[in-house]
Amino acid sequence: MLGPFQPLAASSSSSGSSLSLVLFLVVISASFYFLLIRPQRRRSRQQRSLLDSINVGDEVMTIGGIYGTVRGMDDESFTLEVAPQIDLRVSRSAVARKLVYEDAGGEDDRQRNEEAGDQA
Repeated sequence: MLGPFQPLAASSSSSGSSLSLVLFLVVISASFYFLLIRPQRRRSRQQRSLLDSINVGDEVMTIGGIYGTVRGMDDESFTLEVAPQIDLRVSRSAVARKLVYEDAGGEDDRQRNEEAGDQA
């Protein structure tokens, strides 16, 4: 009854095939770690540091694309002012990024310095 399967059973008992199976499992595990687990940990660490850096008065964008200024915060949510007299309460995890604007005065100073250098 097991006649057709006897050659398969005989070849599977060798130590070379078990070693290759263990090596295959190690390679698969390492690839899962480097391709899936490690990048996900990095993203969650970046998101946690972003949420820790947000203070009242900062301008943020939510995952849904809503821009607002943080007017209040608690352990689970932020209160965003999206327009004058319009506040939204959003989950902390809904904040996608913090908006940082360049100092416009720095550009004016640079232009004045260049003009002064041209006149001299």
